[in-house]
Amino acid sequence: MKSFLTIWFGQLLSITGSGLTRFALGIWVYQITGSATKFALAEICATLPGILVSPLAGVLVDRYDRRWMMILSDVCSGITTFFLVLLLAWGRLELWQIYLVAGMKSICSAFQWPAYSALVTVTVPRHLLVRASGMVQFSEALAQFAAPVLAGGLMAFMPLWGIILIDVGSFTFAVFMLGIAATPRFVPDASVKPATPWRSQLLFGWKYIQNRPPLMALLIFFAITNFLESIAIILTTPLVLSFASVPILGAVLSSAGLGMILGSLIMSVWGGPKKTIQGAIVPEIVMGIAIILAGFRPSPLLVAAAVFLFAFCTPIIMSCSQAIWQRHVEPELQGRVFAVRQMIAWSTLPLAYAVAGPLADYVFVPLVRPGTHLYMVLMPFLGTGPGRGIGLIFLGVGFCALLATLGAYFYSPITQIEESPSSSVQQLVGA
Repeated sequence: MKSFLTIWFGQLLSITGSGLTRFALGIWVYQITGSATKFALAEICATLPGILVSPLAGVLVDRYDRRWMMILSDVCSGITTFFLVLLLAWGRLELWQIYLVAGMKSICSAFQWPAYSALVTVTVPRHLLVRASGMVQFSEALAQFAAPVLAGGLMAFMPLWGIILIDVGSFTFAVFMLGIAATPRFVPDASVKPATPWRSQLLFGWKYIQNRPPLMALLIFFAITNFLESIAIILTTPLVLSFASVPILGAVLSSAGLGMILGSLIMSVWGGPKKTIQGAIVPEIVMGIAIILAGFRPSPLLVAAAVFLFAFCTPIIMSCSQAIWQRHVEPELQGRVFAVRQMIAWSTLPLAYAVAGPLADYVFVPLVRPGTHLYMVLMPFLGTGPGRGIGLIFLGVGFCALLATLGAYFYSPITQIEESPSSSVQQLVGA
């Protein structure tokens, strides 16, 4: 655990530094453009490139030392971020450059995540994997909560380039901590030797998951719930702003950070339920109910409570899911398998970002505008006032998430995944 804690602390500061940059640049983009669509495009640029290169990243993570892959990823992210510092200092930063940098950092993350996950598997004792995953989730939750607060305070007396320079320093510290951490000697798997055809290596992760129906079913379930929940996440800001002020929105979003911190702290100390799959599925029911509650009434307190519940469940689900995959996939294969897992699970996020805005602006908001017939019919269920069209989206998304979760809960290949024996890997080597 000592080696893990060394790496974990470096990554904690690195994630927090990246949060500072993301928050500060988001404010800059919105102030310069005044366009929510252009802001959403930045989110797509920060997600889609990493998804596309994930299979290649997985092959390289399994071929080379995972610690060095993380070091190179942090170095590349740091250099890319420093490029922004120079552009800002020279007064030449433009919107397209932010999109480009967001895409480059997304590609670096595509290498970072499977390398980090695989390194944790071989560094941490097997019975502590859920606890280690909880600590990883805690670092992300703490960064999500602390970064906006720190960035908001720093922006009062520091130029934007100074805040981004802090992020560069955080990458440097993460590289240092990776350098001093003692990790097991890396031995690449025979199926990723340079002589092995690239097509076979790129398809290896997909075939591995495809040959294991329980893992495939679990992956499809999370891809579906990720899509539904991402629609709610991206529409939370316009939902709250339709009936409340910006300071109230800030308070509502802060409750998400508190929920994630509490949930990840509990997982770090508790270590998760005895049957890990229960911890990955049951909280999804709570998340579906939380989404429904958020759209049920135009109440800041109700939305804040729903956001807190939603965020509280997130690290529990992710920690348990991560532990299941770490236990079921051989350590030497996790780079390729986890990369494909990430690509499929996250592929629905850009789709959710793309459809959420048009659904709200052109379909549901006009449909449930005050004075319309549907508005009068739904008033007893949705309350009155603006934003009820988005509230209706939340009800629909939450209900669909509940149905998907109940389906997974009663689907035995998923619920019995921890009892199912692993298939032979040899049939995949060289396939």
